[in-house]
Amino acid sequence: MSKQTYRVCFCFQRRFRLAVSEAPEDIKKLFEQYSENGIMTIDGLQRFLVEVQKEDKATREDAQKIIDSVKHFHRKGVNLEAFFKYLFGDINPPLASLGVHHDMSAPLSHYFIYTGHNSYLTGNQLSSECSDVPIINALKRGVRVIELDIWPNSTKDDVDVLHGGTLTTPVELIKCLRSIKEYAFVASEYPVVITLEDHLTPNLQAKVAEMVTQTFGEILFSPGPECFKEFPCPESLKRRIIISTKPPKEYLEAKENDLDEEDEEDTDDGDKSQHSLAPEYKHLIGILARKPKGGLDAWLRVDPDKVTRLSMSEQKFEKAVVTHGKQIVRFTRRNVLRVYPKSTRFDSSNYNPLIGWMHGVQMVAFNMQGYGRSLWLMHGMFKANGDVEVFDPKIKLPVKTTLKVTVYMGEGWYYDFHHTHFDAYSPPDFYSRVSRYTVIQASFIFLDSPYGTRFNVTMEIFTRKI
Repeated sequence: MSKQTYRVCFCFQRRFRLAVSEAPEDIKKLFEQYSENGIMTIDGLQRFLVEVQKEDKATREDAQKIIDSVKHFHRKGVNLEAFFKYLFGDINPPLASLGVHHDMSAPLSHYFIYTGHNSYLTGNQLSSECSDVPIINALKRGVRVIELDIWPNSTKDDVDVLHGGTLTTPVELIKCLRSIKEYAFVASEYPVVITLEDHLTPNLQAKVAEMVTQTFGEILFSPGPECFKEFPCPESLKRRIIISTKPPKEYLEAKENDLDEEDEEDTDDGDKSQHSLAPEYKHLIGILARKPKGGLDAWLRVDPDKVTRLSMSEQKFEKAVVTHGKQIVRFTRRNVLRVYPKSTRFDSSNYNPLIGWMHGVQMVAFNMQGYGRSLWLMHGMFKANGDVEVFDPKIKLPVKTTLKVTVYMGEGWYYDFHHTHFDAYSPPDFYSRVSRYTVIQASFIFLDSPYGTRFNVTMEIFTRKI
């Protein structure tokens, strides 16, 4: 793309010639260090990957894949232009995966968990299509908690997944379950939790139990009717599917019109709420969700004989940290707390996850189909441990406080945007902004690029639950 043309006043045209992106001097010197006669061979590229990119396990085969991915006329190596193209490409991500390197043998409540919200939505919360595609995309990225809102279909004889009380188009539950089974462990072997927002009658609950049992078979984690005094560890739950839901009251069709996924003031009636459950359905629940009567004091009360999961909206949680901050931290030591976006986020935007992580919230639920700074923070958080749970250590770990980000140039915006997207009369002027987020001993650093440009970046991320 060497020229761009802009129309002015419907009669005149302005034409701009784009300057060819050239490798900076630092890149040229680096290339010369690992090349001979203007060509970086397989051996030279492998040494570059190990010594500069710190990919200690890089092999000649990895180097060959890079050479094959960059289109140029040299078969046994790359020239400067191809090497520079590789540095900009998706094959050279900003963060090399460290893999799972945390201790995964502690109870599940000791971990932050990569959590999705309304995982079936393709777009906004009011009128977008429901599909298994966003579920598949989330699982491929490494998300470990998938949320499904299950409702009777139009004929009341089957189960659909949709956002109740909205114009979202439904998708069949069985389709979502089959996709979860197929893609659950593509990115990670650690367990996938399916949180169900249940709006079903007992006979449809029995049908769901049959679907879930037949679909997942032996990989379904079914602990039985007993309550856990402590959650099992992720290591023991590898390649298992866990169902988590709150035992619902009897289905009341006339009252299911709330746009929010669950009423913040909705409470359980203790064991009475379980009488309407189909027995087969009740035995599927691996992580029991509860919200007893009595407000925050009752919700955050720690039971020494059993553990549970509590869900709370973003708004309710922000108020709770002011009045019940210590109780929240005490609750999350043994139990699981899930915080989800407020119901007015119709555009599927997200909130700042740091306030949740600071108070030990394991499931900070996000709209994964969204975009923006908060979602970047979420993705960056779980890159620290191979896109899975991040350990809550009981011992002090060394903190990395020196983070270096080098921005050489921005390139490639015209691949994602029309050339008049930002300015109808001339090419846009871009800038980059580096932001750092710090919570005591946890640091996050990323590039804020509002215009979709690409960067060659070197950075390290260290995360730690307080």
